Amino acid sequence: MWPALVIVLVLTVLATSGCTVWRIGKAGELARRSEPLQHTPPDATLRLLIVGDSTGVGTGASSPQASLAGLLAQAYPRLQIDNRARDGATFAGVIEQLEAATARYDLVLVQAGGNDVIRLRKLDDVRADVERVATLARARGQRVLLMPAGNVGNAPFFFPPASWLMTSRARSLHGFVREAATRHQAAYINLFKDKAKDPFAQQPELNAADGLHPSDAGYRVWFDELMTQAQLAPVLAPAKAR
Repeated sequence: MWPALVIVLVLTVLATSGCTVWRIGKAGELARRSEPLQHTPPDATLRLLIVGDSTGVGTGASSPQASLAGLLAQAYPRLQIDNRARDGATFAGVIEQLEAATARYDLVLVQAGGNDVIRLRKLDDVRADVERVATLARARGQRVLLMPAGNVGNAPFFFPPASWLMTSRARSLHGFVREAATRHQAAYINLFKDKAKDPFAQQPELNAADGLHPSDAGYRVWFDELMTQAQLAPVLAPAKAR
């Protein structure tokens, strides 16, 4: 099975090499410019830990303030945000981030999964890592929010047939996260959508220049999804400005 997957990806890269090479370079550039937002207000009333990959860092946003963490900080200025997310992290890397966080938080937000999908990690390993992450997150936070990347196959970065493979793997990942959320009484924020209903596939401006990460507008969509699906407004109300 693995050789077949590699062949599919190689053929896709060869067929779209110019655009692919440019986008890989752009993704690297965006990652080098990205910085995870930290927010430490002196009058903090709630504490949030963010762990994850480049989407937790906010790669693709024009500034840290336009990332999901930045939008939370703007909307809830008395929310302390400790952001340990790192570009390139898989769920295995998120385990390390959580193990290094010894404090207790009101909320733990996990933003990861895209790298597990793209790097063709064994699905059994991904499932085990998702379970471990959910366990550790529950030990660190009163409320856990699991927010895996959406349908990676819909990203403009990919072309058929690789995009079909990415969609299949992303669907499996979301299944693992959904199951773990149920077992650990966590909130699962579902960003996975079929192409016809995915705003990131229908509205190019939601994607950053690399065709892989969200843009400022894309992170705003994710912010709205997080607030709505996890019903966070009443939870975060104590962190609003006086």
